[in-house]
Amino acid sequence: MTQHNRIAHFFLRTSYGRALLVLLGLVAVAAVGWWHWGDKRMVRMLEEAPWSGQCQHNLTGAVLDRSLELGTQFMLAHQKPEGNFDYEYDWRERTQSRGDNQVRQVGALWGLTLIYQERPSKELRAAIEKGLGYFAENSRLSPSGGRCIVYPGDNKGATGTVALMALSLIDYLRALERHQPGAQTEALKATLAEYLKQLVGGVDRLGLWFGSYRNDDCSPFGAHSPYSDGEALLALVKAAKYLGHRELQATIRRTADAGHLRNIERALRKDRDSDTTKGYYQWSSMAFFELATSGWPNTDHYGEYVLKLANWMIDVHRTLARTRNTAYAYEGIIHAYELARRRNDSALVRKLACVIDIGLEHLISWQVGGPLATARTSGPGSEDRLARGGIQNSAREPGLRIDVTQHQMHATVLARRYVYRD
Repeated sequence: MTQHNRIAHFFLRTSYGRALLVLLGLVAVAAVGWWHWGDKRMVRMLEEAPWSGQCQHNLTGAVLDRSLELGTQFMLAHQKPEGNFDYEYDWRERTQSRGDNQVRQVGALWGLTLIYQERPSKELRAAIEKGLGYFAENSRLSPSGGRCIVYPGDNKGATGTVALMALSLIDYLRALERHQPGAQTEALKATLAEYLKQLVGGVDRLGLWFGSYRNDDCSPFGAHSPYSDGEALLALVKAAKYLGHRELQATIRRTADAGHLRNIERALRKDRDSDTTKGYYQWSSMAFFELATSGWPNTDHYGEYVLKLANWMIDVHRTLARTRNTAYAYEGIIHAYELARRRNDSALVRKLACVIDIGLEHLISWQVGGPLATARTSGPGSEDRLARGGIQNSAREPGLRIDVTQHQMHATVLARRYVYRD
């Protein structure tokens, strides 16, 4: 009996062989099903070596452009006539959620300004102006001249709301300088100065931010949050770096150092996979990147923070293995990629490029009707104008939350700018 016949006899004639054959068949069916339903990420992690910088590069500029186009359409479709946004849309049931969140609302507006920087259009500009008008109507001045937002239905304000409002104004003003030279921006700059004053006044004795403020007089109070610590820091850094608010530099250095100490160093000593560090991660990475590339003296060490945080996000927090949407992680990782590229750290560039490619390919498959849509994000209902382009928060959740889409569109903008350049 030949070797080939002996192997065939083993599989077909023995119970052990038949069982093994069935098992192999089930594994093959599972692998095909897994691929069909969209989790190519796990297959790629097994077949490739992203942590060593060895991988295929599947994403293209065309895929990112199409995803961004659809995500922008989704966000515009969910802006209400008043100027704020639908919070969450269940695309299977075709129903709107009754929930809301003031920080995520302003974050959606900030997301539109970031897209407008890259892809200006009359429609986007009109949406931004409408959003700015809505939040202006729902804001007030403090006795000291700061400005805070009083979001309808909420009995207190969140520091992150003011920070993201400041970021919206900063990045819209930057876009106007680029795309609409000569535009009248004095009123926007004056309003921004009021929000910045509110943020500076909200720093506590430790160099962190009070997490909340009272609606009646904008006075800050409450425990700090790693999210708003990072959001507020990013707003101050960008205002100083791009719009000339150099008076903020002392506050920036104090809060950057305090935030790093409390939200990263001490947090990781307590828990190597700290939720506090995860909350601070992308906001501080973006802020530290801006500091490291500012040209200001004694800021190189902030770049080291960005690179160390990216390795932590990948190696300890294990962003590629997470089961919920992790677009926030790529807002930080892509900035680390650009810093590593500028520093000619080729090994780290390769590692980050692989993680970005695998991670974003996976997340784009969660976009309803998107360029990489799977069986879970296509089919009946995916052509609904209120669904198409929205991003699921996990493979099986049909809820399309406005902030999930906003963060992923920002990550897409950054990937196109720094990684997938034509």
